Amino acid sequence: MDNRPIGIFDSGLGGLTVVRELMRQLPNERLVYFGDTGRVPYGSRSPEIVKRYAAQDCGFLLEQDVKYIIAACGTVSSVAADVLQALPVPAMGVVEPTAEAALAVSKTGRIGVIGTSVTVRSSSFERAIKRTRPDAQVFSQACPVLVTLVESGWVEEDNTATEAVARQYLEPFMEQRIDTLILGCTHFPLLSMIISRILGEDVTLINSGATTAAKCTSLLTQRDMLAASDRTGGCRFFVSDQPHNFAGVAEMFLGRAVSEDVRQINMEGVG
Repeated sequence: MDNRPIGIFDSGLGGLTVVRELMRQLPNERLVYFGDTGRVPYGSRSPEIVKRYAAQDCGFLLEQDVKYIIAACGTVSSVAADVLQALPVPAMGVVEPTAEAALAVSKTGRIGVIGTSVTVRSSSFERAIKRTRPDAQVFSQACPVLVTLVESGWVEEDNTATEAVARQYLEPFMEQRIDTLILGCTHFPLLSMIISRILGEDVTLINSGATTAAKCTSLLTQRDMLAASDRTGGCRFFVSDQPHNFAGVAEMFLGRAVSEDVRQINMEGVG
């Protein structure tokens, strides 16, 4: 038993899809979420900068006495795995559990990946998939504009502008005859309905937020690190920019209103 909280961080608010799933799967756990909204996006930055930011983000969470850290960011998970491995508490990213989930459902081994530019250039999902299934064919597409559209709240199922952008990105996958698509950025599950309409029902979407939360649940259970069953769960929210727009955007990711206080922190003194 370990009643310390679980720490989750992302470059913005997409990691709240992981928080949503953790709250559903582990209602007794207390969570600490940090969104680095003052330095978003990570996906267009150099790997060196991403690693430095990731180390600072983890440093802040360690100050909150967390027992486990989740990098709920495809970019960090792709290029800063060494940062996570060096931490004094267990940590995980989204790449490995998401790749495992894709392999479990793909019948043809033709798997698509959408993510940020850094994630796609790193080939992290492809490497993770091919370690288990060397004959798999992985097709990747960077979709930076979709990240911006989600952060702006353009996620309605009937949003024609978002669908037009998504179609531009996704049409090559139709020719590549994929049967599985990894949503390699935690923003993208909010666009699942649009993406499914474009690719069709024969393509299975893999939600990195849900698969990562499920893996965390499994690992904490195996290590006897779950909180006491009589504990009341919840989440504390922190951001690195002004939090005045947080509640409205966060509600999209969490599927509920945000009544908790949201604190702004200065990252210059962290790490």
